[in-house]
Amino acid sequence: MKKYSFLLVLLATHLGFAQRTLTIQEATLSSSAFSVENLNGIKWSKNDNTVSYLDASYQNLIVQSAVTQRNETIATKSDIEKALKNALPNETFALKTFPYNYNWVNYNLITFTVASEQNKYIVEYNTNTKNILSALPYAENGTNAIVNASNSLVAWLDGNNIKITNAENVTKNVTNDADTAIVNGSDNTHRQEFGIDRGMWWSPTADKLLYYRKDESMVADYPLPQWDTRVATIKNTKYPMAGEKSEEVTLIVYDLKTDRKVTLKTDGDKEQYLTTVTWSPNGESVYVGVLNRGQDHLKLNAYDATTGNFIKTLFEEKLSTWVEPQHALLFVPNDAEHFIYQTDAEGFNQMYLYNTKGKLVRKLGFENVIVEKVLGFSKDGKSISYMGITNNGLDRQLFQVELKKGKTKQLTTEPGYHNASLSTDGTFLLDQYSNVNTPNVIQIINLKNKKTQVLVDAKNPFEGLIDMPKMELVEITAADGKTPLNGRIIYPLNYDANKKYPVMIYVYGGSHAQLVKNRWMGGASLFDYYMAQNDYVVFTVDNRGSDARGRDFTRVTHRNLGVNEMADQLKGVDYLKSLAIVDQNKIGVYGWSYGGFMTTSLLLNYNDIFKVGVAGGPVMDWKWYEAMYGERYMDTPQENPEGYAKTSTLNKVKDLKGDLLIIHGAQDPVVVQQHSMEFIEACIKAGIQVDYFLYPTHEHNVRGIDRVHLNTKIARYFDTYLKR
Repeated sequence: MKKYSFLLVLLATHLGFAQRTLTIQEATLSSSAFSVENLNGIKWSKNDNTVSYLDASYQNLIVQSAVTQRNETIATKSDIEKALKNALPNETFALKTFPYNYNWVNYNLITFTVASEQNKYIVEYNTNTKNILSALPYAENGTNAIVNASNSLVAWLDGNNIKITNAENVTKNVTNDADTAIVNGSDNTHRQEFGIDRGMWWSPTADKLLYYRKDESMVADYPLPQWDTRVATIKNTKYPMAGEKSEEVTLIVYDLKTDRKVTLKTDGDKEQYLTTVTWSPNGESVYVGVLNRGQDHLKLNAYDATTGNFIKTLFEEKLSTWVEPQHALLFVPNDAEHFIYQTDAEGFNQMYLYNTKGKLVRKLGFENVIVEKVLGFSKDGKSISYMGITNNGLDRQLFQVELKKGKTKQLTTEPGYHNASLSTDGTFLLDQYSNVNTPNVIQIINLKNKKTQVLVDAKNPFEGLIDMPKMELVEITAADGKTPLNGRIIYPLNYDANKKYPVMIYVYGGSHAQLVKNRWMGGASLFDYYMAQNDYVVFTVDNRGSDARGRDFTRVTHRNLGVNEMADQLKGVDYLKSLAIVDQNKIGVYGWSYGGFMTTSLLLNYNDIFKVGVAGGPVMDWKWYEAMYGERYMDTPQENPEGYAKTSTLNKVKDLKGDLLIIHGAQDPVVVQQHSMEFIEACIKAGIQVDYFLYPTHEHNVRGIDRVHLNTKIARYFDTYLKR
């Protein structure tokens, strides 16, 4: 038997089937050859216990019954093309796949967006009759399109102005601002902080449009050099730096019937933030979270949608650190008097049931589970389901809570990262999950009898093809001596326990990011595994200040970004030094954006530990970062001069001893290039050598095929300076 196995190995090697390592292209571009088996676009259809998904070719829409387990193709790309040709004979469409952005209205009706050579269309398509019921057009260059409740009008953006188009392709201009510093209806208001993902809201009555009006004429122009012409030109972007003049935002209600506009009287500081924007169910009022620029005092206010007058403040939130609203209100179905509000004011982001008088009716939180995503109400409106963060941030599980008593049920139990939802009648559960040992499972569970229909049980896509390094999740204790931190270690491929290996620490460390997860590959990128295949120990720890652990975990960074984060990273280093295979004299660090700030800070503050660093798009001094994010954590430079001085990298360049490569995108509108330029200049003045590389056409990150160039440069830098 042993001889037979050995002969098979020899034969496989001879025929070219032996396992190998990843190429830099595969590690960067996530080759489809190593994609985990999946069902694309899977979701519940409406009012029926069936799920739908696209086949592997993306050409066909398939439905599968949770009851009978039978599946059938109910629509194809060809069906859509024929229907479009019949409904819009003067347009030319070139679909490559079935519309991936489809959504169900009911069992027979789906909506999706498609583009012709001239226009975009929001389409309603009947999967039974194979006919298009409606196709709302808007311009091919239009953005941010939203449809009203009666599906008769689409509002969209043409540059900085709002237009509304009907089914007959008649367009009405809502705004006509020639000054591009006046921006209407944009989701890029307040730089998309505070959970802002849209800039326009149709009223429930379908005849009024609420929208942001952003005046950034008072904000300084920030120049971005353009090198695509014979003589370079300048592209200006508005960039409100910390402590400097910021944008002024108002909310306007446009009445289509009267052609009248009313500005909500959100009195107060002109530079305050307007968040949590929500229509009342009857369309008569608008609720707005009014947050001061200092971001430590929120008022949830109600305004009259007809007059714009202030009605009342329902309640207020105050914290000595910051208040961070992230979600619109969610009204209970068929109940205009009660809504769900989310806040982490008591330690973890959870749901609270309020009435429209501002009285707290009931807390809907469960233990220390963090509400990550609300999925919706049950058919009878008596309960609500959500994805919750558990297991000290590592796992995601599905929960359902009753509104009347607050009783909570956990509906998924397998350890790991779930993406789950309930059927319309609540009798079936569609569950997709992975963990560090499970690539992907998709199953339908009957909640009454617990019978399970497995749709996908994916195999390891690397097995038999790629020799993958060993990965483990670990737990260490933070610098405060009590808080557990999640870490991930990837060992060198086929490592020798008697050898010592260099270390690449991959770091982010900032707010709203989590790197270590109980999901397939531990949340790591293939580039991390590529480096481990090339004889590195690759390590990551989510320090305090990062995401998915609750209020107190994040607030330790207030007014001193980087300080406690670095202290926790050093605890990660202590763990690494406890491993016999780690070369304690060859520890490097790599990170981007906030991770670039952390990388640079670690090399400067702990130059006896970190020998090599690659800092991409790094913040070098928080006074050059934008106001909305920066002032939340640091306050203004005027209010916190000591904190800004302490966290700046510029006055520490003399302490740089290791090799540091700084990489920046010349078109970066997030961390502007001034950060790295000022750092380079400080190094020159101090006589300190540092390496620098610029990507002329890229913004805050390097994407597409050019990322292969980026990762090659990073890998070579570590090979050159950490392995020597």
